[in-house]
Amino acid sequence: MGETTNNESAPKESRYAGLKAEFNKIVWPDKDSVTKQTTAVVIASVILGLIIALIDYIIQYGVDFLVKL
Repeated sequence: MGETTNNESAPKESRYAGLKAEFNKIVWPDKDSVTKQTTAVVIASVILGLIIALIDYIIQYGVDFLVKL
């Protein structure tokens, strides 16, 4: 199978130094991109909410109709 290597002789970096190095690799989005994506999410949520409300209303009307029979 695979062999394991001994990492005891490898230099150990500080945990915070490694964290800082990884944090510096993050690419943060610009303000325009965040605004566009937030707007898209809000619009999609409102549309989906209206679709669910419409389906709920139709199902409720159907159930009420069947109960009155």
